[in-house]
Amino acid sequence: MENQIFELQYAIDTFYFLVMGAFVMWMAAGFSMLEAGLVRSKNTTEILTKNVALYAVACTMYMICGYQIMYGGGWFLSGIETVANLDVEAALAASAENGFDGDSVYSGASDFFFQVVFVATAMSIVSGAVAERMKLWAFILFAVVMTGFIYPMEGGWTWGGNAVFGMYELSYSDYAGSGIVHLAGAAAALAGVILLGPRKGKYSAEGKVNAIPGANLPLATLGTFILWMGWFGFNGGSTLKLGGIAVANEVAYVFLNTNAAAAGGLIAALIVARLMFGKADLTMALNGALAGLVAITAEPADPTALQATLIGAAGGVLVVFSILTLDKLKIDDPVGAISVHGTVGIWGILAVLLTDSEATLSGQIVGMLTIFVWVFVASLITWGIIKAIMGIRVSEEDEYEGVDLSECGMEAYPEFTASGSQS
Repeated sequence: MENQIFELQYAIDTFYFLVMGAFVMWMAAGFSMLEAGLVRSKNTTEILTKNVALYAVACTMYMICGYQIMYGGGWFLSGIETVANLDVEAALAASAENGFDGDSVYSGASDFFFQVVFVATAMSIVSGAVAERMKLWAFILFAVVMTGFIYPMEGGWTWGGNAVFGMYELSYSDYAGSGIVHLAGAAAALAGVILLGPRKGKYSAEGKVNAIPGANLPLATLGTFILWMGWFGFNGGSTLKLGGIAVANEVAYVFLNTNAAAAGGLIAALIVARLMFGKADLTMALNGALAGLVAITAEPADPTALQATLIGAAGGVLVVFSILTLDKLKIDDPVGAISVHGTVGIWGILAVLLTDSEATLSGQIVGMLTIFVWVFVASLITWGIIKAIMGIRVSEEDEYEGVDLSECGMEAYPEFTASGSQS
């Protein structure tokens, strides 16, 4: 009987892990649609190429070395036992050997799959911030380093439980990655944007900020809804299991709070935009929803639904002011990724203190600074080396014509452009 219970729990936990991982993988489509909608039509093909390429690079690099750095497994899954066709005792032994506690029983391969889609999510944050003026192959080369080394290092210090450069261990609480995933992605993006510079025409010599609207807001809205849906896997899967009444209830609360925070963030951003601009700004509303999701990611299990809504709403307010502030600083982020995932990621880390009695202010701040400083500095060095070797920015002529043609040789909407029209 005990063996049957174990086998059932193992099957349920593994299946749940895989389904939640698939939800997170679907977020790659959300980022693709969101970014494709918020860039100009002449840059659509290139931003889509970046997103599909970074996902493939992330999966490959994390398999080769990233998982080894972060958790002690890698090189084509050597040492990650799938426990298929093994008896119960062997399954228990394999789970223990891979660092899983006795309450969490699932395939090591399912853990790898769930973790690798988080890596891709962190890298997806970068693609939108550097859109419309970065060389495609420079971006892909950075993705190799980011997903194979930079992200796994800070992931090993946090979720992996490793000491930071052998010096100290973090006392840091981050349920699903407001800092580990989102702040990390934003830090890498910020480093790239600083070296890259703004798009031509974004800022005038007099300091005026010129709006450069996206080409397809319906697509951006679809992308936001896909991300909203995928976030249930992002946060829900971070319970790491499903078996047991207590865990099932926790999963339900995580889903409830994730949804509530997104709603609160959208409403708050929409209201703030109306008060500041006199209009209902759709792009601010979309970023408000994403900000609410980022804000609740660090601790989606403990808050009440009302608390989650307020935490998300604070993120929605914060993201509007962050986007405006970065524009004043001439930090050009076409999709608002640095504000959504970076500024609000910091808020999410600190918001843990509101509902988690075991978290400490010093622990959260030290963890946050460790993640940001490591990723920003390592990324700045990596971007700088790539810039010196091959350059990271397209020519002014290619930027004017659109990077679709110069980088990919094709346009997303050829029938609507002069180069693709037929006489």
